[in-house]
Amino acid sequence: MPKKNDKLLDKFVKKNYNNELEKVLEKKYFDENTKSLLLSIMYKIETAYKDYEKVKQTVEPKEIFIQKIIDIIQTQCDDIKVVKLKSKEAEMLGNHTFLVERDKKRIICYPIERKLLYCIAKIDKHETIIKDKYYLINETLSELINVGNNINTVEPMRDFNGYSWTTIPREIESIPHNLIYQDLRMLVGYQFLNEWIENKEFIIDYMEEFENKFEALYGEEHKDKFVKELIELSILLAIRFNSKIKDKIKKEKNEIDEKLKQIDNNQEFVQIQTREKKRLADEIKQIDETLNNKDLLQKEYEKRNEFLTLEKKIFSSRILSQMMAKEREEKIEKIEEINKLLKPQEFVKYKKELEDKEKYLKYIETENIEKEIEKYLLKIQKEFIKCYNIKVEKAQTKQEIITLLYEIRYYNLLPYTQEKNICQIKEIQKELEELKKKLLKRAYEMKVTEQFAKKDEIHYELMKNIFDIRVISLEDLYIKVIKEKEKYYIQLFDENIFEEKIEIQDSENLSKKDLEIRLNKKVKIFR
Repeated sequence: MPKKNDKLLDKFVKKNYNNELEKVLEKKYFDENTKSLLLSIMYKIETAYKDYEKVKQTVEPKEIFIQKIIDIIQTQCDDIKVVKLKSKEAEMLGNHTFLVERDKKRIICYPIERKLLYCIAKIDKHETIIKDKYYLINETLSELINVGNNINTVEPMRDFNGYSWTTIPREIESIPHNLIYQDLRMLVGYQFLNEWIENKEFIIDYMEEFENKFEALYGEEHKDKFVKELIELSILLAIRFNSKIKDKIKKEKNEIDEKLKQIDNNQEFVQIQTREKKRLADEIKQIDETLNNKDLLQKEYEKRNEFLTLEKKIFSSRILSQMMAKEREEKIEKIEEINKLLKPQEFVKYKKELEDKEKYLKYIETENIEKEIEKYLLKIQKEFIKCYNIKVEKAQTKQEIITLLYEIRYYNLLPYTQEKNICQIKEIQKELEELKKKLLKRAYEMKVTEQFAKKDEIHYELMKNIFDIRVISLEDLYIKVIKEKEKYYIQLFDENIFEEKIEIQDSENLSKKDLEIRLNKKVKIFR
């Protein structure tokens, strides 16, 4: 039971957060409906966060989570428009439910709280959180992690209401993005992901840091496989959901295919590069002549300005001279690159770079993108379970075991599709069951839970349902074993609320002597 002073402190903190947000909103030109919606979001997060924190275990402290939202509203949101369906302003949204314009610090959204909170999370993100040297995945993996984090930010308000935990798959913006983000959170921790996402500069190579951390935790083999599958899935998801990246991949695939064709014909490749060098040399010569002749410079000035809009016009010959000098340098650099490329060693290196890019770009040719995404989602879940087995083996304290029990219960109930949760996916049920068995065995070995049967298999049958129940606190669970007509059943209780009785598998062959629990007696599961 929380102490009276703790309750008073909770109310004080809540009042401070509301006051802080109200002070921020006083300085904003949002309409009253928008302000009311934002205050409602804050109230619901505060009400729900304690249960959210309990269910997921490894999340940001409430104070940090809420302060981030307030700071984003204060610094990143100059304009938030909440629009009604079929209104004139709603036409800007097209077929979407919201619009986020980072450059204008503007959000346009229907009056749906979870959508507005998603927009607030989204407007604070950098489009890329991975260095440019990681070709293509600097965009695709950045998007996967960012979208997953946006969805994660909405979860406290979306799935918790202060007394229950309910997940409605259709309310999740993207089930694949959410699932992978939760995989990452449970494997490398929310702190690391937050640091990665919130990194404002590219001094630290977080992709490299991620790989190093993953390898340290789970070994090189698991790291190589997980990262490879994660990258491939990120590309497939980008092709499926981001038309901008999809178009870019199509264009670059065509360009690289053409370059690889040229390389296959070595003689033709040399001829093309030689012609390009000559073209660049002619353009450099023309620039030199123009820069050294006032009349030619004036003609070039007039020619360039003729079709430019006012804001793009070149305002003096001096500025044009600087522009052309820079163009000259760029052309010289391109000639040097071609000279370098024509050297045998550099040619081999160039070919390999193209082939490396092509192996990522080839996914644009995937015929059934949905089926391919599902295939990689499944691969990653199998790898996730293998890695999580290592976490279970490494756990040293009772609190670690409790956290793992909560996390696997959470994972078990994560949506995998609109119709099914992880626990209902046949392709991983065997691996997931073995993980649960290992974890429950460690739990009673470390005296976290009571032991209810002499044999591990029977104990598992009695305990496995704790992974399927959506009570907030597992520590408050009780179990009762009942015998009716030669069959054994269990019931799980959360204080005075109980689940429907469940028959124990192969209960007809079970006997009372196999049990370490008295029949018809309600017993606390956790010690």
